[in-house]
Amino acid sequence: QDGPQRKKRKSEVGEVDKQLDILAIGTAVGSILLYSTVKGELQSKLDGGHDSRVNCVRWHQDNCCLYSCSDDKHIVEWNTQTCKVKCKWKGDNSSVTCLCISPDGKMLLSAGRTIKLWDLETKEVYRHFTGHATSVSSLMFTTVKPMNESKPFDGITGLYFLSGAIHDRLLSVWYIRSERKEKNAVMSFTVTDEPTFVDLTVSEVKEEPVKLAVVCRDGQLHLFEHILNGYCKKPLTSNCTIQIATPGNDGDSTPKPVPILAAAFCTDKQSLLLVYGNTLQPIIEKVSLNTSESHICLVRDIQKVLSLKTDAALTKVKTPVVNSDTKVLVPGIPGHSTAVKTPASGKEKKKNKRKPGETEESIEERLGALDIDVSKVKTPGGLPQTDSFAVLLVQGLESNDAEILNKVLNTRKENIVKNTVARMPIHAVIPLLHELTKRLQGNPYSASLMVRWLKSVFTLHASYLSTLPDLIPQLGMLYQLMESRVKTLQKLSRLHGRLFILVTQVTASQAVQDIPEVNQTAKLVYEDDSSEEDGSDDEMIADKDSDENWDEDEEKEEQSDEQDMTVEKEINGDSDLEPENESEEE
Repeated sequence: QDGPQRKKRKSEVGEVDKQLDILAIGTAVGSILLYSTVKGELQSKLDGGHDSRVNCVRWHQDNCCLYSCSDDKHIVEWNTQTCKVKCKWKGDNSSVTCLCISPDGKMLLSAGRTIKLWDLETKEVYRHFTGHATSVSSLMFTTVKPMNESKPFDGITGLYFLSGAIHDRLLSVWYIRSERKEKNAVMSFTVTDEPTFVDLTVSEVKEEPVKLAVVCRDGQLHLFEHILNGYCKKPLTSNCTIQIATPGNDGDSTPKPVPILAAAFCTDKQSLLLVYGNTLQPIIEKVSLNTSESHICLVRDIQKVLSLKTDAALTKVKTPVVNSDTKVLVPGIPGHSTAVKTPASGKEKKKNKRKPGETEESIEERLGALDIDVSKVKTPGGLPQTDSFAVLLVQGLESNDAEILNKVLNTRKENIVKNTVARMPIHAVIPLLHELTKRLQGNPYSASLMVRWLKSVFTLHASYLSTLPDLIPQLGMLYQLMESRVKTLQKLSRLHGRLFILVTQVTASQAVQDIPEVNQTAKLVYEDDSSEEDGSDDEMIADKDSDENWDEDEEKEEQSDEQDMTVEKEINGDSDLEPENESEEE
């Protein structure tokens, strides 16, 4: 905040010093610090006004007066010369988050969620405005004079002011009327995300448009230009959007966005100061406005600027120059020593950085370079014990050595898995879970082995995992993997049952087909004499029956022929009228 003039020395009484060099800083405990930018030290401290966090401080046009608001619902007017509270009053039923002083200095805007306009002489509310659903984060007047110049100006009526709130993508414009009826916003500006920094050019003439620069949380800058002339129903969109991105030349071909942190109009109102990059090392650049294009993407290479200098690090460690005859003992396995190589003069030091084509040395090669017999470390069985398993697992996770990890994680013994997980350090639990998740997505055989490790990790380190605040994003991939596997479990079990029945039936039918057919012909026939006689009698009876049937058939045929003849005679009229003749013929 622009502060008051610094105190004049006795020698400078006659001179007018216009330098504003005091910075007011509100703190979380409720006190306000006045910092001198010229001296580079704390000038004074304002205590006793607020009981809670200070949300906003504003200097009055009168240099000795400062206003502040806080979460304790109060607004305080300070006298910065005496460092005492001038006046204190309740500003809202909830915390007051933002303040703004009118251009003439007689009124004060305050906002929590609703917006109030205060008369600074009487400390009474002059106007109420609806405000926002969330806490207001920015308040500022957009006009100095009313657009309608026919009426006399009282210093406040007819002015417009702007407000923005957290989590709100609309910036509202309000109009101060002479009557108290209208409380709603007359127009609004829409942006892509929550506004974090707002700057504008104040309209001093009737036909002069207000230029608005809004920096959003997503790193974009939106520029608006509009003449404030009454009510507008639809939200106004930006005339121009500015973004900054890296060129993406070296190494990474995809350009990355660079967030814009703040923006401010220059005095000529035609150029803009942009602050972008890292908050610890921001870059400030002056850009001329070109509103003919609706979207501008500035390409800036900021990688070199943000890289930390690591050319010559100061260190107090001195490396002694050792002769070739000297034997140096190092900590390690008893009885082993390593030869210290003498620094070769004129040769460049070997860099630790690997080239893209080279592979990293394994643990075995490193131990070999230290002149330690690797075979002595291993047990006769070929597999290390549980202690060395835990050490190997940690080393494999840190160096990302696939050979070591395969050797450890492909263990099938439940007892070794449990002991290894129990003896591994806490910091290696999350990397182990990431490695297990990666391997679970691969071969089903390896997935069945990884499930044993997962079970041991979750049972033994559940208390540690439950304390991690970012556990869900850390294990997000594992959750999704398990859910996808569980979703298909029911369908797979049904399919398994059907296939089992099908395969069982196929094997059963094949087994039936494989059985050789039984020969139905009798191998031995025994005949008796009595059976022959009985058989001949049966044949005779059958012959008699057939003869009788034959005679019956002939009689039936004759009767049917006679009936046909009588029917023909009746049709032809040849039938005898006497019934006796008929009976005789019959």
